[in-house]
Amino acid sequence: MHIKGVILEGFSNAGKTSVLRAIKQYQSQDESAERSVVILGEHYTQILNNKHGKFLSLSQEEHLTLLKERTEMLTKLNEWAVQLGPASRRARGLFYILERFHLNHRVAFSNSDHIEVMTIEEKLVSLGAECILLTISPEMAEERIISRNPSEWINKPEAVKMSVNELLETQNMLREQAKQSKVPTREINTDDKDWNRCVRIIMEGNDIA
Repeated sequence: MHIKGVILEGFSNAGKTSVLRAIKQYQSQDESAERSVVILGEHYTQILNNKHGKFLSLSQEEHLTLLKERTEMLTKLNEWAVQLGPASRRARGLFYILERFHLNHRVAFSNSDHIEVMTIEEKLVSLGAECILLTISPEMAEERIISRNPSEWINKPEAVKMSVNELLETQNMLREQAKQSKVPTREINTDDKDWNRCVRIIMEGNDIA
């Protein structure tokens, strides 16, 4: 197999984009890393999108189709590499990063039986995927939410409370869905915002203090 990848999941404030950016930097500095890299940010994979200034949400079937198309794209790239025959990891290997994918779908459509998602997950496993669930501790949730755009939350304690509750509820749902997913998942706490530490854990395979 010439392919492997990382799927970044988590609430909006958990640090997915920051970790994605740090992985790109880490991978570019690895002398033996794959030269071919596919990175899809959440705008290519998520359910809710800003389309010409309007927020539109994909239906369950529409989002399943999107996930299938993205997975099939990776499958075709891997098949091409396999067809060319053996070569070094750097020369012919493919590394991919997906921001928001199957767990995002599972949580958004939590009442579904997820049979079709599990088929996609089995394909992701065959493509060397590992899911990384980024989380925030309950005691840090309010600070993280406010830190992104402080002026937006001034004199809005109820709105902050609602956002904190949404964050914690979503995290718990993501954890539960990760247990049911076919894709192996590791949870990483991002309270310290040490994105380089997170990336070393992801890329080197060990929990590094």
